Amino acid sequence: MSSYSHPHSLDGHAAIVTGAARGVGKGIAAALLSRGARVLLTDILDDVLANTTAEFTDAGFDAVSVVADLRDGDSAQRIDAALDAFGTVDGLVNNAVASAGPIPFVDIPAEEYERVHDTGPRATFRLMQAVHPIMVKAGGGSIVNLGSAAGTVGTHSFGAYAGAKEAIRGMSKVAALEWGVDGIRVNVVCPLAETDGLKVLRDMAPKQYESVVRSTSLKRIGDPTNDIGAVVAFLLGDDAAYLTGQTLLVDGGAGSFR
Repeated sequence: MSSYSHPHSLDGHAAIVTGAARGVGKGIAAALLSRGARVLLTDILDDVLANTTAEFTDAGFDAVSVVADLRDGDSAQRIDAALDAFGTVDGLVNNAVASAGPIPFVDIPAEEYERVHDTGPRATFRLMQAVHPIMVKAGGGSIVNLGSAAGTVGTHSFGAYAGAKEAIRGMSKVAALEWGVDGIRVNVVCPLAETDGLKVLRDMAPKQYESVVRSTSLKRIGDPTNDIGAVVAFLLGDDAAYLTGQTLLVDGGAGSFR
């Protein structure tokens, strides 16, 4: 697999990445840092977040972290930590969401539905509102929210998760329409990446994992840094200055809209 990068494309940028301790969030943070961005990493997994942050700082990157439970209505105030560290914020990546995994639609308990929506669209909504005046003051910015094929296509037994991800996509389109005049771009990325969940699937159900691989045109699962992170970095950078209100399916050709 080839790797690709745009060195220094994010020099001078300051960004926040939620759910950044591991998986896709960590990959996105790595891609931003390697292109020169300063990044605030947030996650609820305090020990994992500390290890990830240390890994980045030991490599010479400008990374700081804050432990946050996005179900907390005051979690958006964590943006203050980025202001304290960097002086401004011109990039926000809403990646974090909690999900219990596959549950038949009729069996989804109310508490699971609320948990997915609290950590997904509600947290995304609060963080977008909180960062808006900061980006306006900075002269503009870019927000990337993470969607999912669970919503754009529909995935069996992921009703709560699909609803949360489509709520995020709907909000993103409205914000893109309203905030363009402020120089703020809002886009959505729907990834297919080698996450911890897919690694478990690979080990526990290799035939099902292979069916996922075969569903892609490129016949491979995306790398969180080189494939997903690279696209997010592009969207946060100046090369994407005329791109907003879009959903990008970064999935190796597996996705479609119904």
